[in-house]
Amino acid sequence: MKARVKWVDGMAFMAEADSGHAIVMDGAPEIGGRNAGARPMEMVLMGLGGCTAIDVMMILGKQRQPVDDCWIELSAERADVKAPKVFTTIHTHYVVVGKGLDPAKVERAVNLSAEKYCSVSAMLRDSVELTHDFEVREPES
Repeated sequence: MKARVKWVDGMAFMAEADSGHAIVMDGAPEIGGRNAGARPMEMVLMGLGGCTAIDVMMILGKQRQPVDDCWIELSAERADVKAPKVFTTIHTHYVVVGKGLDPAKVERAVNLSAEKYCSVSAMLRDSVELTHDFEVREPES
C-alpha cells in the first residue's frame, strides 16, 4: 500500500492513496492553516472508526443480523505536552440499529473487531489505552 501527500499551500495538503481516492488535510488557523480539511490526528481517529465499522458490518452480515443502521462514536484524549501530542486514550462507542438484533451477536462482532480484526486497533493498542462499548437500538417507527 502506498500514499502520496503533496503540499497545496499554507498548511494544506492533498493526500492520495493507491485506490485513487484523495483527501484534503489542513492545519488549524493558529498554525497557518485555513481549516479547509481534517487534521492528520483526526484522520487517524476516523481511520480507526472506519476500520472497525467495516469489520462489525461484515461480521454482522455473516451472522445474518438485520442491521438498519450503524455508527461509531469515537472520543480521544491527547498527551498534555508540547510535542508529540499523541493519543493517550480512545473510547469507541458502537451503536447498531435493527429490528430483532441479537445483542450477544452484536457484542461478539464488536469484540472481534476491537480485539482481533481491526488493523488500526492492532497498531494503536500498544501505545494507546483503547476501550469500547456498544448499544443495540430498535428502529424508530
